[in-house]
Amino acid sequence: MEKLQLDIATSSDLIGVETRSTGLFLRGREPLKNRSAVFALGDRINILKEIDQPALIPHTAEVNSQRYPYEVLFRSLHKLLIDTAASEYLFCDDFFGEESIFYEIFAGPFAVLDEHFNVVLPNCYDALGLMLMIHIIHQQQMVMFRRQIPCLDSYLDKVNISLWSRFKLVFDMHLNSLRNANVSTLWVDDVHPHYVMRRYAEFIASLVHLNVEHGDGQLDLNFERLEMAIDDLLIKLAKTFTKPKLQTAFLINNYDLIVAVLMNVPGGGRTMIYFGKLLESNICIFAEEMLLENFNDLIKFLNSCGAGESSSGAEKP
Repeated sequence: MEKLQLDIATSSDLIGVETRSTGLFLRGREPLKNRSAVFALGDRINILKEIDQPALIPHTAEVNSQRYPYEVLFRSLHKLLIDTAASEYLFCDDFFGEESIFYEIFAGPFAVLDEHFNVVLPNCYDALGLMLMIHIIHQQQMVMFRRQIPCLDSYLDKVNISLWSRFKLVFDMHLNSLRNANVSTLWVDDVHPHYVMRRYAEFIASLVHLNVEHGDGQLDLNFERLEMAIDDLLIKLAKTFTKPKLQTAFLINNYDLIVAVLMNVPGGGRTMIYFGKLLESNICIFAEEMLLENFNDLIKFLNSCGAGESSSGAEKP
């Protein structure tokens, strides 16, 4: 199965890590032509529409030199498992009249699967892939529930817990990469949207999109933590500009990017509103700064006139 795997992310592929330290030549298997797949969901979400599709045939895929993100192999493996297990469970129940025989037969396969995931998961740094696998497991649990076949309940629950545990660990790595980001190495003397902000926007949009159909309250708090971390970093980067006007322009461009990415994402409203308010606030600040820069004398004159009229009015009997 390793020969078919297309690696998406390594431990260096984090939102807050500067581009030149991601080590593109340190990747083991098939490299991605476009590293944006680390943060942007793209067509990978289509796997959730293929839950009941037949399992991949490894030999055919290998002959054709095809490579797949791990969630594709994960779905295929579990499709084969649930179909085989369902058939064997019903056979054992009908022929022997005992469920325990099924578990004796499948003790070996379960052990092999456990060993496989004990190797794969600790080396998985693909947060989007992990979330896709969580949704795949959820849908496959529903398949078994509709079939009224409980033989994989414990196994699928265990896999689900392992996936959530790994996802939270990788998510915290992204969060800490923002909190501990080196502003001096990330800073670019340009007010255009920063690549870290684009990563964040695509990453949060992808997770929000996945979360809207299979909502989980525990993700909402994590989204808020990520919002605070990215905003803190953005303000630090803005402060490296010497002129206030440039600082504000930088903030506007980056807030605008985030809002634009989230605008068409289902379920992105809360996060979009948060950054939308920051965008509006900074646009007002920028307008005031431009007025002061270009019409400072006129503003002083008008203010003095207004002050004079107020004092004259106060002196009238």
